[in-house]
Amino acid sequence: MEQVSSSRTAVSLKRTQPTLEQQRESFKQNRFIAMPLAGTIVWAILGATAPFVSELTITWMLYIGTGAIFYLGAGLSYLTGERFFAKKGTSNSFDRLFFVGMLMSLLVFAIALPVAAIDHTTVSLSIGILAGLMWMPLSWAIEHWVGYFHTIARTFGIVGAWYLFPDARVEAISAVIVSVYIVSLIALERRFQTCNVKKRANAQMSI
Repeated sequence: MEQVSSSRTAVSLKRTQPTLEQQRESFKQNRFIAMPLAGTIVWAILGATAPFVSELTITWMLYIGTGAIFYLGAGLSYLTGERFFAKKGTSNSFDRLFFVGMLMSLLVFAIALPVAAIDHTTVSLSIGILAGLMWMPLSWAIEHWVGYFHTIARTFGIVGAWYLFPDARVEAISAVIVSVYIVSLIALERRFQTCNVKKRANAQMSI
């Protein structure tokens, strides 16, 4: 009897547990603008401040500012409706994937730190590229081009700015990153609005 009961419980759990595709569809309903909005604000401040402070000061500002993006994004998420730390009814594997991708990018900073110890002017180059890597798995998860565009355009743009503007690298790199963020924000918001239209249409059809 106990074995029968256990098997029934397992079957019941399988039925109630959403599939990966269902979890992806749920994950795709998110807006995803809090973090890029925070990144836009921080990099705009860094770029605007760089001409007026010393190299040592802007180096520390790069470390502190980029490290603060997550916390600023978490705060903005309550204004954008994303609410990062709000309790959700069901666990979603793609939410975990998003945070794992973010952690992966943060861990790659271990490369940037020793290089910066040799040449502190590389900080904007390395941090600018590494922080954009998390967009790649996001793009795959939501099945949208925006993440691929963001990482690729950001990487090539930063490298180009690094070589083209040797005397104003922080300003140029910040301008590239902010520009890519703006395009990404517009694309994400349009994607979100399209998802809402489809969601409302499906709800009306089900009625």
